Amino acid sequence: MNKKINHISIIMDGNGRWAVERGLVRSLGHRAGIKSVQTIIDAALVRQIDTLTLFAFSSENWNRPNDEITILMSLFNESITKYMHELNKNNIKVEFIGDIERFNSTLREKIHKLITLTQNNTGLNLNFAVNYGGKWDIANAVNSLIREKGHNINYPITEKDIDDYLTLSNNPPDLLIRTGGDHRLSNFMLWQHAYTELYFTDCLWPNFNEVEFDKAIKYFLNTTRKFGGLVNIDDYKSNV
Repeated sequence: MNKKINHISIIMDGNGRWAVERGLVRSLGHRAGIKSVQTIIDAALVRQIDTLTLFAFSSENWNRPNDEITILMSLFNESITKYMHELNKNNIKVEFIGDIERFNSTLREKIHKLITLTQNNTGLNLNFAVNYGGKWDIANAVNSLIREKGHNINYPITEKDIDDYLTLSNNPPDLLIRTGGDHRLSNFMLWQHAYTELYFTDCLWPNFNEVEFDKAIKYFLNTTRKFGGLVNIDDYKSNV
């Protein structure tokens, strides 16, 4: 079938288990995971994927041990500084979705600097979901709608009303990849993933490479997207 993936989202799971399996501290698993981020960004560029959204830090991740959170924040800072100019050189436009106000001022400034530096780039759209939760996103959209419309809201509120205020509402993922073996969304873009094809793999994130990426893409290319409707089997067969 002649299909194209425009938007891939990834839940990058398994860094800690990767480290534990090797007798290493969990922080080394997170550091190894950054290399996989580099690899998959490069792979998305080569495969001309329009948008890549990576779930880097969920709103629930604040419940992890304080020392692990400190290490993760340090890695975020370090990675933005290290890769900022390379991302810009590769014509990648970087955005962050989520509530970044909880981060310290240094990290917030670096995030804004990276967004500003790459805002006019026209290549891969790269989104990092940080301090993000799908329920937060929906609640935030409703609150934004109420603040903007006030007494002028038309009731009942429709799906489109909410959709207009969600992050990435105009660009839902075609394919979600989750590494690490778990089969759940973990509060990641719950609304936007309504009709997304889901691909789960036991591969831990630090082991995820171009070969594993292509397996997920092949899975997508072999699916039939119905969006709640019915498929004409004869039409489908004629396109195979």
